[in-house]
Amino acid sequence: MKAIYRTLMALVIILITMGVVLVLGASNGVRKDYSMLFSHLIKVAVALGAMLYFASFPYEKYKKYSKAIMFAIIIMLILTLVVGIAKKGASRWLNVGLFSFQPAELAKIFIIIHLANLIEKKGKLLRDFKNGFVHVITWLFLIVGLIVLQPNLSTSILIMFVGFSMLYVAGAGAKHLIITTAITGLIGIMLLFSFHHSRERLLSHFGVAKEESIDLQSYQSSVALGSGGLTGKGIGHSRQSDLFLPEAYGDFIYAILGEQLGFLGTVIILLIYLAIFVLGVLISYKCPDMFGKLLGFGLTLSITVNAVVNAAVVSNTIPVTGITLPFISFGGTSIVTFSFAIGIIINIALTFIKSREAVAANEVIN
Repeated sequence: MKAIYRTLMALVIILITMGVVLVLGASNGVRKDYSMLFSHLIKVAVALGAMLYFASFPYEKYKKYSKAIMFAIIIMLILTLVVGIAKKGASRWLNVGLFSFQPAELAKIFIIIHLANLIEKKGKLLRDFKNGFVHVITWLFLIVGLIVLQPNLSTSILIMFVGFSMLYVAGAGAKHLIITTAITGLIGIMLLFSFHHSRERLLSHFGVAKEESIDLQSYQSSVALGSGGLTGKGIGHSRQSDLFLPEAYGDFIYAILGEQLGFLGTVIILLIYLAIFVLGVLISYKCPDMFGKLLGFGLTLSITVNAVVNAAVVSNTIPVTGITLPFISFGGTSIVTFSFAIGIIINIALTFIKSREAVAANEVIN
């Protein structure tokens, strides 16, 4: 287990370091004074601090505070709708004076904590729709509903996917899951075509209509990936980041990675995320309690799914979304919350190690 969590930490640090290098190159065409790099470095420092702190914070204690934290998240999501900062037709940011953040990114993590707690409490009642299943999905739908109103459909879909995956792993009734998933899917499709921005992105992706800004991002990201070839142009040698690819330092930083490190670089990064998923699942599997198992699994899945979706968007496999590349993209809320998640997973591993050491010590004494 020590080798597992240490490898996990090392992989995350590699991704964060790669993010710093890529943000430096990708933001150079926007700001020549390195202010974006310095801003990113501050966020990286906070993220690393969060990872180390929560790696030492006993994960069992989240049970006691999960409901209170969820009420705080709900309040923040409501405030985002009322007084949030509107960007590109969506109100997703909340300004608290010294900094601004996205409550939806926090919701990604804390809903997993609360769902893990609720599922463990319900136990076998989870298979009972009225007395178990519906209580869990009510919280899930409440958080997702508030995020949909921003509107932020991509984050909503990811949260629903992780939530339903946790319910499946926990042994929820197959009939309940299938029916709920089908109904949710139909509602989701209706919402995708109800909001202008999501409808245009879908139609543009399938070639039914043209949206200039979306087509530009998709085209320029494809150019970046294609021009990188097999081995890339080398670190710092990017043309697309010089104002050709909009927001190259954020959601489309994977394209810059492909341009600089080539196809091999993009594959290696995806393999690192795959390794993080495998290590996280191993840690979750070895955890003795259901709360820890579901918590570790949910957090690991959330990180991995975000990475896969971001890569799929950049490679023009799926329509454009606002999903960041974990630990690499420029963006404080994203990198801090995902580092916080890794800290929790590491603590699950450390708790397992301590319990094993305690058992071994008792056997020696006896």
